[in-house]
Amino acid sequence: MTNRIKELRKAAGYRQEDLARALGVTRQTIIAIENNKYDPSLVLAMKLARFLQTTVEELFQMEDET
Repeated sequence: MTNRIKELRKAAGYRQEDLARALGVTRQTIIAIENNKYDPSLVLAMKLARFLQTTVEELFQMEDET
């Protein structure tokens, strides 16, 4: 799964620390998610989408399975 978190976070003018603090997670968690090393729980994905004013579907994309 890939995501647009970094792109949308930067466009909104937030730092990783800002996003982590607002969502109650560590900066390391945000880094791992942005680098596609960790898939967040559904609850965290929904919080991310809500904070970045988008939908979960727009934030995360499934990679083609071929």
